Amino acid sequence: MVRSFAKNLSDKKVMGIDGSNIGTMQNLVVDLHTGALVDLVIKPDMAFDTTGFRTEDNFVLVSFEAVRAMKDYIVVDLKTQTPETTS
Repeated sequence: MVRSFAKNLSDKKVMGIDGSNIGTMQNLVVDLHTGALVDLVIKPDMAFDTTGFRTEDNFVLVSFEAVRAMKDYIVVDLKTQTPETTS
């Protein structure tokens, strides 16, 4: 995976592997004990259906394990996400 500073990821568009527009990355969740990246915090696109995704304060949380590529866009595989009840 390409290395990138976290500040370069903020406001980057997030897309599904099928080309669907998910939204814009706003933040990262990091495990402070291990340093592992846990989740992307995404401001969802108005057209994106958040049903079945983990949400917090109107943001969608997508596991970092779903990330497939980072360049001009962040590409994620939503099929790897476990359906959960939105909060």
